[in-house]
Order: sequence, then structure tokens, then C-alpha cells
Amino acid sequence: MRLPDPPLLVITDRHQARRPIEAVAEAVFAGGCRWLSLREKDLDAESRQALLSRLVALGRRFGATVMVHEDIEAAIAVAADGVHLPSGASPVAARRRLGARALIGCSAHDATELAAAAGADYATLSPIFPSPSKPGYGPPVGIARLASAVAAVHLPVIALGGIDATNIAPCVGAGAAGVAVMGGVMAAADATAVMAGLIKTLADALAARGTHGHSGLF
Repeated sequence: MRLPDPPLLVITDRHQARRPIEAVAEAVFAGGCRWLSLREKDLDAESRQALLSRLVALGRRFGATVMVHEDIEAAIAVAADGVHLPSGASPVAARRRLGARALIGCSAHDATELAAAAGADYATLSPIFPSPSKPGYGPPVGIARLASAVAAVHLPVIALGGIDATNIAPCVGAGAAGVAVMGGVMAAADATAVMAGLIKTLADALAARGTHGHSGLF
């Protein structure tokens, strides 16, 4: 399965957001985002499912892929586009529940966890850079270890953690299939403009690498 285009994943965090998540989602979709995952794991199941349902409907207006972190039941209930699993979860088991058309991702924080994500459509590797959104996961991975990790696996790796317009190009140069952002977009005063800038930077980096802006295995 190919990744959404552009391969820039926005992960929600209402605690960092300046506005309600739906308003931020609409703003980033207006800025060109076509890939979003609802991460509000501290919401009760009913509230999370209701929010996911509204985001899925909003995403369809923009042709965007809308996923949820971990909550397979909610993804099934509202026909979301996929699920992002925690490290150690089974992509194969999730695929059995969600079907072949679902986009399934996994979190990873080192090469071992990345290798265990086999069977997923992609994996995030984090934190690449220092990030207040990703505390407690040890020292940053950095560009050199990102490059080594990408070379060792056969699935697209999405760089996450401290990503902004100044460091997207090194991540892509290290082989990342795309990038993921959270706090920098959630807390932005103008999320539409920030998203448009990030997408342009990512597109330029992908083109410079010779992928012509397309994502997926390479």
C-alpha cells in the first residue's frame, strides 16, 4: 500500500492545540495536509470515537486519510482509514480486524522496535530530534541512526519528533519516506500557513532525492 500524498502525517494533541481539534484539522487540510491521526488516548472511548467520526467526515471533504492511534474498535465503528499501533503491537492482527484496504502503522523508538513493525504499511521512528511532544523515550535518534535504521528495514520509515521546516531535508536525505509533526502544528497560530510551508519543504526534499514527491517503498 502506498502512503498518503504528501507523506506528511499530522498527529493530534489537544493539550497543545490552540483551538479545538476539528478546527485545527480543517486548517491543516486547507494547507494541503492529506494524512492525520487522532491520538487523544486519554479521552474516554465514547468521546474519542465521536471525535474520530467527525474527523473522518471532515477528511473526506478534502480527500484526506484519517486514522486513529491504537483504537481499532473506533476505527471499525466509524470506517476510519486505518490505525497507528504502539510499539510491540501486531500489525498482522490489526490487518485481520481492519482488512486489506486499511493503512496500518506502528510506532518505533529504536532499530529493534522498527524491525518488529514488519507487516505494517509504515513505521514512525522517534524522537529524531529533541521534542517536548515525545518525552521519556531516551536521547534523540539523530540523522545518522535514522539512516542506519531505514537501510535495515523494508518498510517506509516516517521521521517523528522535533520535525520542522529546518530539518525535513536531512531526514529525507537519510532515507525517510516522509515526516510526522505534532506540537509545531497543533500550537501554531496559523496552522494552514505552517502546513503549507512544511509540505513545500517536504516536496522539495523528496524531489531533490529523486522521488518526485511520491511516497512508498523505495
